[in-house]
Amino acid sequence: MRTFTCSACNTTVYFENSICLTCGSALGFDPGSLNMVALQSVSPDGGLYRKIGRPNSDAVHYCANAQYSVCNWLSSVQDPSVTCVACDLNRTIPNLSEQGSLAAWAELERAKKRLVYSLLRFHLPLDGGGSGAGPLTFDFARDAMTGHLDGVVTVNVREADAVERERQRQIFDEPYRSLLGHLRHESGHYYWMLLVERGGQLAAFRALFNDERDDYSAALDRHYQYGAPFDWSARYVSAYASAHPWEDWAETWAHYLHMVDAVDTAEAIGMEPRAVGMVSGSTWPFSLTDAYRDGSFADLMARWIPLGLAMNTLSRSMGHNDFYPFVIPAAAYEKLEFVHRMVRSYKPQ
Repeated sequence: MRTFTCSACNTTVYFENSICLTCGSALGFDPGSLNMVALQSVSPDGGLYRKIGRPNSDAVHYCANAQYSVCNWLSSVQDPSVTCVACDLNRTIPNLSEQGSLAAWAELERAKKRLVYSLLRFHLPLDGGGSGAGPLTFDFARDAMTGHLDGVVTVNVREADAVERERQRQIFDEPYRSLLGHLRHESGHYYWMLLVERGGQLAAFRALFNDERDDYSAALDRHYQYGAPFDWSARYVSAYASAHPWEDWAETWAHYLHMVDAVDTAEAIGMEPRAVGMVSGSTWPFSLTDAYRDGSFADLMARWIPLGLAMNTLSRSMGHNDFYPFVIPAAAYEKLEFVHRMVRSYKPQ
């Protein structure tokens, strides 16, 4: 993720901020410019704002869900009851009358906003893009099965509980489990429909991931009963990816999003491991690139591998497990490159 500054005082601010702690300006995320902006009230009730430094810009207001302190995104629709482009995707939210649900929803929204930010940076559609598919949709429900069905991503609210998430991680022997990881994975199923199935790429997909027409329920039952094959690490990004071609794609998709966002963030904050070993007099910093749109897949991997190793080394030095506890085999490398091609070649229908 890019770094942001307050447009009123030029202080560094962060994606989740709603107030600049230096100058006190109201802050909001503008999905049109993909930037954090400082705001000045222009209505007696304080509901409408203009972007500071842009006096001729249209008035904006916070997403209607800002009243619950779960969203800081902006909308230009002149109706304060309107939600933002990210919250528009919600079909079901937690029951706020239940204890802990508001805090859980806030955690879910923080993760979902980071996913949506990435999708917007990729220029991927949230509404089906004219493919005939419905919009990407989210159900956040208690005691539901986390998964995807026909464009609807369901996340069990309990996943927002760090203790419960760790318990599930232990039960399923998963080295990495996070809300953002769940959302990236499940969004992969949605974009498989758009980019692969409806994009006419099934033959190319099957050549790498195998035939998705294999009985899905039977494949998952087999995985949970017997586990991953002994040689899964030679062919997949994770053990779960071996369960079925759809899960292989979704896991590969999630890892691709992990990599792109991490590289983008590392560059933005000046933590670029490519600087290691540079000789005196070399140019630094490197010219900035957009990891979401610029460069080849080989370029991305040339940056990701030293960054991943650096993050793991830092984590170990603090006594924690690896940030990225995976090794990418050659077969998975090809699948990641396929995801890269699908994202970069997308054209709205």
